[in-house]
Amino acid sequence: MNAERIRQLIETGLPGARVEVRGDDGVHFEATVVCAAFAGKLPLARHRMVYATLGERMGGEIHALQLKTLTPDEAAA
Repeated sequence: MNAERIRQLIETGLPGARVEVRGDDGVHFEATVVCAAFAGKLPLARHRMVYATLGERMGGEIHALQLKTLTPDEAAA
């Protein structure tokens, strides 16, 4: 699994999201996800939305994913 593939999966699962993924070792990644659908949701719910886009890859191909989840307004602040 690579950072570009993870970005594609998240963007496909969260239409309209802006996603940046970093990770050099192929199993540990950091992602910043900006998505209007996060509005009014707590961080845990936002993270679950992102994890849902990755499905069974989490804990398998993707060992660890550190997330920063923001609404467009939060990202602009």
